[in-house]
Amino acid sequence: MSKLTLLENSSKSKKSTTQKVFQLTLGFLMLCSFNIMSAQKEENKVDAYEPFSIGAHLKNMHTWHGFVVHPGALFATNIEYNTKNKKFTFGFWGGASFSSVDVENINTGEKESAYYKEFSIYTKYRFSDKFFIEAVSHNNYTGVEERGDKLSYWSYDKTQGYNFVDLNFGYNLTPNTLLYFATIINGGSGDYDIKENGDLENSWTHYFEVSSKVWEKNNSSLSLFAGGAWSFITDKTFYNEGSGNIINVGATFSKKLAISNYNVPVDVTAMWNPEQEKTVLQLDITLF
Repeated sequence: MSKLTLLENSSKSKKSTTQKVFQLTLGFLMLCSFNIMSAQKEENKVDAYEPFSIGAHLKNMHTWHGFVVHPGALFATNIEYNTKNKKFTFGFWGGASFSSVDVENINTGEKESAYYKEFSIYTKYRFSDKFFIEAVSHNNYTGVEERGDKLSYWSYDKTQGYNFVDLNFGYNLTPNTLLYFATIINGGSGDYDIKENGDLENSWTHYFEVSSKVWEKNNSSLSLFAGGAWSFITDKTFYNEGSGNIINVGATFSKKLAISNYNVPVDVTAMWNPEQEKTVLQLDITLF
């Protein structure tokens, strides 16, 4: 059997594990939502509850867990459903850039321009004001067709390199301090090692972050954060080439700018990744 065949068989079996974990998590959260909605139907009070909401952001770049996902300006939006008691959330998040990046076409070897494109699915359940669980299916398909691959939105083949799932837990240690633990399930987006027999070894990358609001006055606040990544299974992770390391350190200044009759939330984040020796300044304007 060829090495390519081994890679394909291993990839197919392991990507099914990723999908099953995500489906089970989603099913659990949907069951929680069904029970909550059933209880809400018994209430006959008229109130201002609106189950659906939308949002939009304008950013000069997009960063995530110490990564610069896209270095140029982009527009991001989301639509989500929330139960009346705000315990359950299900939504879609997407982004599209105004500028492109160069990717190499695997067939011609030439550089092609590709715009950032993402359509991700997320769901969250809040057990209390302090503790929540969250599952996210990240679907960043930037440059897939430009590099010569066939676009298959629901593909979780790690060798294709644009879909992956993570399962996250958050705990508010205090009203201003959040502990956040994320695990990328079954690898993804090229996050694997090739063994001597051709099998793909998943990393199951772990990421832990502490963020805390340290100052607040009027419509302004300052938060600090620090995050690191590692894996219990392989040395290589989604974030690191070597062993575990601190990869995301910085501060976010938030302010609501008064424009006419509106208060526009603006965040400026200074992020430093000591492993990649990369420092950026991200601007995030909430339009609505």
